[in-house]
Amino acid sequence: MSKLFVLTLMVFCHIVDDYYLQGVLASMKQKNWWTQNTPGKLYRYDYIVALVMHGFSWTFMVMLPIAALYSLNSPYLFYWCFTLNVAIHAFTDNVKANLRTINLIMDQSVHIEQIILTFLLLT
Repeated sequence: MSKLFVLTLMVFCHIVDDYYLQGVLASMKQKNWWTQNTPGKLYRYDYIVALVMHGFSWTFMVMLPIAALYSLNSPYLFYWCFTLNVAIHAFTDNVKANLRTINLIMDQSVHIEQIILTFLLLT
């Protein structure tokens, strides 16, 4: 299998998960959604769970081609990359959705950089 194809497949999985599969999490990862739809302070940090859930889903999808098509020489490196990608994705989405200090282009640039670095580290 061509490495270029695997990288292209990772980008495709990014598009599928970040745009088509995100569903209700797109709303739930915004603080404003919780203040408008839930009463009181009980739910004030639930947006963090939504950010992490989407970060996990995105990371799983993006790293699936590597896990499926390559023998993992270092499972520790794989799981380290997995955990780091979840954290970076959730952090970046929070900066865009809640802090509003980056735009969609910056957000997507970070995600593409994540894909490229993951690909280079694991293939």
